[in-house]
Amino acid sequence: MKNRLKVLRAERDWSQTDLAEALGVSRQTIHALEAGKYDPSLPLAFKIARLFGQSIEQIFEDQP
Repeated sequence: MKNRLKVLRAERDWSQTDLAEALGVSRQTIHALEAGKYDPSLPLAFKIARLFGQSIEQIFEDQP
C-alpha cells in the first residue's frame, strides 16, 4: 500500500523513532510501513490519521 508517511514525518522533522513512539509501535514497523512492506491495521491507520490531522485516504492509497 502506497502512503505519504515519510513525507508527513519529514515535514515535522521527526525521525522514524519519534513517529514510532508517538504511535506506540516499533521503529521497524514505521520502516516497513514507509517501504510499503506492511499494511497497517485499521486501528493503527486511524491513530496515524489523527496524529497528522488528515483522513486515512489522504495518507494511504490502495494499489490494485
